[in-house]
Amino acid sequence: MTQSDPQWQALLDRWQTLADLGGIGALLGWDQSTYQPPAASAGRARQMALLSRLRHAQATDAAYGRLLDEAGGRGDLSPEQTRTLAVARKNFEEATRLPSAFVAELSEHGGNSYSAWTEARPANDFARMVPILEKTLDLSLQAASYFPEYGGALDYFIDQSDEGMTAAQVDEVFSALRAALVPLADAAAQARAPRTDFLHRHYPQAAQLAFGEAVIRDYGYDFTAGRQDLTHHPFMTRLGGHDIRITTRVREDDPGDALYSTLHESGHAMYEQGVAAHFLGTPLGGGVSAGVHESQSRLWENLVGRSRAFWAAYFGKFRDIFPEQLADVTEDEMYRASNVVARSLIRTDADELTYNLHVITRYELERELLAGRLAVRDLADAWHAAYEGNLGLRAPDDRDGVLQDVHWYFGQIGGAFQGYTIGNVLSAQFYAAAEAANPGLEGDIARADFGRLHGWLRENVYAPGGLYTPTDLIQRATGQPMTVEPYLKYLREKYTELYGL
Repeated sequence: MTQSDPQWQALLDRWQTLADLGGIGALLGWDQSTYQPPAASAGRARQMALLSRLRHAQATDAAYGRLLDEAGGRGDLSPEQTRTLAVARKNFEEATRLPSAFVAELSEHGGNSYSAWTEARPANDFARMVPILEKTLDLSLQAASYFPEYGGALDYFIDQSDEGMTAAQVDEVFSALRAALVPLADAAAQARAPRTDFLHRHYPQAAQLAFGEAVIRDYGYDFTAGRQDLTHHPFMTRLGGHDIRITTRVREDDPGDALYSTLHESGHAMYEQGVAAHFLGTPLGGGVSAGVHESQSRLWENLVGRSRAFWAAYFGKFRDIFPEQLADVTEDEMYRASNVVARSLIRTDADELTYNLHVITRYELERELLAGRLAVRDLADAWHAAYEGNLGLRAPDDRDGVLQDVHWYFGQIGGAFQGYTIGNVLSAQFYAAAEAANPGLEGDIARADFGRLHGWLRENVYAPGGLYTPTDLIQRATGQPMTVEPYLKYLREKYTELYGL
């Protein structure tokens, strides 16, 4: 089938409409999380529900289904068209199982839940969120019930985020990481801590933002096709084919918060900006899975941004912007301060060795909620108990406990967290493959030259979009299936050198 074939063009038009409606919804969500005034929350939730109904109608239209059937029956499809139709067919069949009224209810509830969370968290008011979260759990279980072929609700949600992966596979990865990382984190946490006092001096917001944006320009983030704004919980969003936005947050007594949020979200954004142009507006026009997506944010945040080579390139520039704050600080001290290992309460502040324990905690709580073994009203206490068991810490309140992450308060419980750890694992696997193809990447980074790394990632990870399944993409890019070994090797080598273990 040629690109100019009327039948294929009709499908392309339908897919572009769906992409545009999704982009409009993303724009409403981006505004909700950045500039929307508080009094507008109810109206915004209603608008998002309406848009969800309109998009769902387009996604489940019988005429669209006939188009897919007719195209799928042809014998002149290219491999790319075959994959595009397969993804479109999967999306269509999943969408048609969800009643339109349910989709609208889910969207409106998510908007109302998020708005309530933005007020409940600073007020430390989990009680306000309990009935809302109970409804979220009910709606999540209802959504999964439309797909009884999955082993359970958690398997359904994991597959939605990371196609082809099951809860059993996630459990296996988590078990291997917990066994390897807990003793390494314990040893590092007991070693002599590096100096960090200078990170708690005053760093004005505007200068922090300017520095972070300069770095990600060097990385390759295209500001002609994106921008950065402030929000409660940093995120990346695609508003259109050439409109990929990121957000960050700033603490003037901790410059690492904004910097590493910016580097993290730029990794997500460069992935989306790097998808081949002819895939935009089609079912292949975005990142292939949550885990692969997270691999890019963690690669640019950690493997690059927390490396010794990174600070060789940027410490002088950072000190030029903050000369008083860093007058008595060396490049080596900055590098070490950027890699402190310490058990902490906040996932997004966690170091590389303990971060996955935060993810495992959330994943296991999700599993208990979806299985009916944990009631929402008991979630705050369960959170505190899990943190004491996994990290030896107890939050002084719910603000930094069960309310700290936004994910459950967007209207869904399930499948939100395992992608973070999968991403950590894949970040090292992709970087090792890029280094094998381009020896000397550390020297490039020390010169703030990211062309070879970004180029390899663009060609092997970004450009294919959804052309391959996650499993196939990983195999093609790295020459092997997903494995924890490159990640564990990276962590052992880095932290053994840092802490003299």
